[in-house]
Amino acid sequence: MARHSLRGSAQPIMSIIWKTQPDLQQLTAMAQNTAITTMGIEFTAFGDNWIQGRMPVDQRTHQPIGLLHGGASVVLAETLGSTGANLCVDTSTHYCVGLDINANHIRGVASGWVIGTAEAVHIGRTTQVWSIRIEDESGKLVCLSRLTMAVTTKPAP
Repeated sequence: MARHSLRGSAQPIMSIIWKTQPDLQQLTAMAQNTAITTMGIEFTAFGDNWIQGRMPVDQRTHQPIGLLHGGASVVLAETLGSTGANLCVDTSTHYCVGLDINANHIRGVASGWVIGTAEAVHIGRTTQVWSIRIEDESGKLVCLSRLTMAVTTKPAP
């Protein structure tokens, strides 16, 4: 069985990578009183190696000229990639933090929603790499981001 990957080609489905099964209601609850809810980001779906969310394009996410702020796109990208990364580790012993993020802003958006899909590219013992594709409601590419995460051991209690 194949599905369309973020890289644009049909590939076999990757084995499930989650150490903690994603639960959209739990992710929403975890995000309360953070930048995630302040910006209106919602977790919407997940698959074997990807997680998806959406963000409104409105006064919370606009730059002064009325278009989606590039920094808001980066917040959506890091939210999705970071959330996915932390679902891939045993959270009783490890956690993931952002090490590097880049973003190419392709197209402006003035209103509606943007939808981000973060797909695992590399899940290693000490690092993870996620590719995040952000599209407008018609499926046009708005931003392409890559996030590198450090997998860190929790200190002993």
